[in-house]
Amino acid sequence: MITLNKKETEYIDLAYQEALLGLKEGGIPVGAVLVVGNKVLAKGRNKRIQEHSMIKHAETDCLENTHRKVSAKDLQHATLYTTLSPCTLCAGAILLNKIPRVIIGENKTFEQSEQWLKQNQIEVIVINHPDYIAMMLSFIKKNLKLWGEDIGLTEQQTLNQYQHLFQ
Repeated sequence: MITLNKKETEYIDLAYQEALLGLKEGGIPVGAVLVVGNKVLAKGRNKRIQEHSMIKHAETDCLENTHRKVSAKDLQHATLYTTLSPCTLCAGAILLNKIPRVIIGENKTFEQSEQWLKQNQIEVIVINHPDYIAMMLSFIKKNLKLWGEDIGLTEQQTLNQYQHLFQ
């Protein structure tokens, strides 16, 4: 596991708290925090279930929660902390907003876009925190259909893809 400095650890922990809040609300446990310098600009969590949304992932919710009060210059110096490796939708939002750095809590349960981000000169740091992995594994095991829906798979496709993680 990669070790973060004290501030980075605080920020990824804030993202984890957002994920836990989402889980408590009956949603998918993924959280995100946007930081410039040492200032948290926004937090978010996956709200697809809570808000009946097709696109309210943690990263997009976090960006939405800036309420457009963040300058392009700030975004170009930001770090996005997310508990789970971003999907292509969220990676697109990262690229569109020119966020140069992403710190990912874990990519063992899901990874789709890290190479794409790197190819576009985004610094990607993955810590693979055991608590984040355990949280997602537990959620996926209990919610195959719901998780599959979040990542565009049927329940059977999800079972096939994740079967090795349940052994």
